[in-house]
Amino acid sequence: MEKFFYSVGEVAKILGESPSLVRFWANEFPKFIKPQRNGKGNRLFSKDDVETFKHIHLLVNVEGLTLEGVAKRLKGDRKDVISKARVLESLRSIREQLTEIRNEM
Repeated sequence: MEKFFYSVGEVAKILGESPSLVRFWANEFPKFIKPQRNGKGNRLFSKDDVETFKHIHLLVNVEGLTLEGVAKRLKGDRKDVISKARVLESLRSIREQLTEIRNEM
């Protein structure tokens, strides 16, 4: 069963980044990331928010864009970013599977 909301720590683990960076990106891109708050006031991110975080991660870490550049790309056509993010996610999955196979040998 898939989750509806993800905590800051879960998003950080998905991205392989620190929770403070996830909070920073959430604050920097309020037009694109709109977290809900639980009773304690903690941020909870939707599946769409997590996808946006993946796009930001790709644009910053792989393409080397600045935050301003990322904002411009997110405002425009996202098809290219989405396809690159999917490829990157597939490669990570393949790497994890190969690592598991190597460890079992």
